[in-house]
Amino acid sequence: MTTAFSVSWDYRCPFARNAHEHLVEGLRAGADWDVTFVPFSLNQVHVDEGGIDVWDDPTKANALLAMTVGIVVRDRLPDQFLDVHAALFRARHDEARDIRSPAVLREILGENGVDSDVVFKEIEDGWPSQTFRTEHHIAATDHKVWGVPTFIGADAAVFVRLMTRPEGDAALATRTIERVVELVTGFPELNEFKHTSISR
Repeated sequence: MTTAFSVSWDYRCPFARNAHEHLVEGLRAGADWDVTFVPFSLNQVHVDEGGIDVWDDPTKANALLAMTVGIVVRDRLPDQFLDVHAALFRARHDEARDIRSPAVLREILGENGVDSDVVFKEIEDGWPSQTFRTEHHIAATDHKVWGVPTFIGADAAVFVRLMTRPEGDAALATRTIERVVELVTGFPELNEFKHTSISR
């Protein structure tokens, strides 16, 4: 039976990178999941009360650009989303590439077989930014999401910090995500579970 759940993301966060690498690896291996990828802005979370929303602040436009690229590929080119999604995280955290740069984003799209002109034309049309704002607002309002990655399922939302990356191990990725989802959806009595130290 297909397991349906949602997971928030922002390419800035290394823990979102970890969780989404597990998601991508599991999905590529055929995991029976129906995953909704929810864009969430860490920039917006840090706007002072009464301040300008990041979507209305021209000085934040480049900081939001990679997320709008991800949204376009998710919604218009879903067969290529997992590749681009993983590549954007990799570019930011493993390759130290500046994903605020349109030129760098165009390179990443091209490296993953996506026509960057098509993606940027969609961004110019304005709907990806509006989608970003709307989905962020729904996550923050309906599920009290405040960070990434947050797993949402069965009317529960849980911020999760995974310390490992799958490193190509699809079985590990699948087992990791299924453990998380089982806790989120099947064990609501567990409200907080946090190690007092990190083993290395």
